[in-house]
Amino acid sequence: MGGPKIRDEAAIVALGLPSEMAVSTMPLTGPPVTLCLRVLATSDLHAHILPWDYHADRPSDTRGLSRVAGLIEIARAKAGNVLLLDNGDFLHGSPLGDFVVQAVPRPDHPMITAMNRLGYDAATLGNHEFSHGIDLLCQSLGAAQFPVVSANLRHHGEERFFLPPYAILDRKMADTSGTPHPLRIGVIGFLPPQTVIWERAHLQGRLEAQDIVNTAKALVPELRAQGVDLVIALSHSGIGTGDDSGGDENASLALAAVEGIDAVIAGHTHEVFPINSGAAALHGRPAVMPGFFGSHLGVIDLTLEKSGAAGWQVVAHRAEARPIAGRDAVSGQAVALVGGQPEIEDLAAPLHAALKAQGDRVVGQTLFPLHSYLALVTESSALRLVAEAQADHLRLSLQGTTLGDLPLVSAVAPFKAGGRGGPENYTDIPAGSVTERHVADLYLHPNRLVALRVTGQDLADWLERSVSLFHQIAPGARDADLVDPDFPSFNFDMIYGLGYQIDLSQPARFEAKGRLVNPAARRIVGLCHQGKPVDPKASFLLATNSYRVSGGAGFPACTSGPPAYSSAQSISDILRGYVARKGSIRINPMAPPQWKLAALHGTSAILRAAPAAARHLAEVAALHPEPLDLQADGYQRFRLHL
Repeated sequence: MGGPKIRDEAAIVALGLPSEMAVSTMPLTGPPVTLCLRVLATSDLHAHILPWDYHADRPSDTRGLSRVAGLIEIARAKAGNVLLLDNGDFLHGSPLGDFVVQAVPRPDHPMITAMNRLGYDAATLGNHEFSHGIDLLCQSLGAAQFPVVSANLRHHGEERFFLPPYAILDRKMADTSGTPHPLRIGVIGFLPPQTVIWERAHLQGRLEAQDIVNTAKALVPELRAQGVDLVIALSHSGIGTGDDSGGDENASLALAAVEGIDAVIAGHTHEVFPINSGAAALHGRPAVMPGFFGSHLGVIDLTLEKSGAAGWQVVAHRAEARPIAGRDAVSGQAVALVGGQPEIEDLAAPLHAALKAQGDRVVGQTLFPLHSYLALVTESSALRLVAEAQADHLRLSLQGTTLGDLPLVSAVAPFKAGGRGGPENYTDIPAGSVTERHVADLYLHPNRLVALRVTGQDLADWLERSVSLFHQIAPGARDADLVDPDFPSFNFDMIYGLGYQIDLSQPARFEAKGRLVNPAARRIVGLCHQGKPVDPKASFLLATNSYRVSGGAGFPACTSGPPAYSSAQSISDILRGYVARKGSIRINPMAPPQWKLAALHGTSAILRAAPAAARHLAEVAALHPEPLDLQADGYQRFRLHL
């Protein structure tokens, strides 16, 4: 590849040496030679090229590869030897990524074009790369001017890899005295084995995924045998617990313990590691996790030493996740720390303009605001709309069938409820026109509508899995933390059509990943349907989505049998059609909720939410909410009296 070679030669010239100078290959007999290598990394970009929030239709200081490009330029300028890597989930997961799929004729993917322009040295795949199928992925990757690797993904029933499992980058790099040396760097990539479950519709019978750690143990020695001096693992996987139980979704900590790996880039869970820069390591190996949507640039500085006939060894390291934005101390608002790069923004400008025009198209009207600011503690008008659209589609599709005679309930969870996405990560649609971008905001992912035939007991267990979101709160506690920050809001399913209360004095029946931990515990009380107690043996039809039914989120009843119904349409398309057909949405957020937190007299809890939630506190008047302090990360604390 031309790009990386040019940068290496430029670094040599900058050190005052001629670019054609011969690389040193003589055995070293004197004192140790020291070489510094800077590894830059991005992860979970999700096709966020521009610093723009398409759902809110406004600029965003907290996202965008074009802003990360500014950090890349700064980081490169201060180091002679640099690699730039991506850790996966770069092609899909944003309105712009979805819009590329719709474009006819389909252009080269702008993310690939931008990454080529920035001179990426290598990348690996994430699970979202398959959201629109294998064929589109292969077409997009065909334009990449850098190797894309994936070690634990193979063709179904074969030993043949889907992509090369690793790449060997042969580079000339200058030591601290300016003398260039050959350096062979192995880059190996991994994705969660659950990818083939989550993307079953695209991958079943075509690809299979293997355990991350076992794959590394088999392939890293093979990579080392090819004479590499350094192995960098691109792990599209969260840090995890390190217990290596086999088939783990989040296995980066266990991966770091594999002999022969020198550094780990982690991702997938949209977290930031390290929080503070320094000698950050997993099992002694330098590691970084650079956030999501381009929120951070991962930087690992390696000091390598070579003495005599011995090969290069990592003798020191430093890691940091550099943010593209900070927070104003007074307002909590995001403030950009680096500007966008025009040459990167220009690449996406035509698609950006077309997407904005499409997003402005009016689909229908809403008489009341649709928002998710308080979706974790009371019914959300935005979620109720999605639930109604799902139920309406099923009624029409199953009319006149035996399934159509079953009582119908509809499960939906808030994709945007703060969390790691920050205080800007909420749905906020004012009363008035509902546009295409609002529909995309209400349902972010290309999931399909699926219906399951379940029992009343299944519904109770489904809700128990969902309410693991909350911490257990002792009666009489003061200002207890309400929500477990490690529980993703997209797994907080509410089932519309059922009435129930959530007793937080009880322990959670399931832990955050869905594992049963307290078989005797029950937080769901007073479960009823149409005012009558739910019979555990009664049959229901539950509207849910293809991601849930894949089993990846660990919800009970998802793997007990085939779906009763599966739509060919995405839920976002179903939602768009429902809004257009209704014309005017009349979901009143002040109507009595079907579910609520059970009363715990004399008890208060703290909810962290966006400051804008204060505009809607009347919706939780029964909890006597009190706005408290604004925090450094932009969230505001609200005291709720349970």
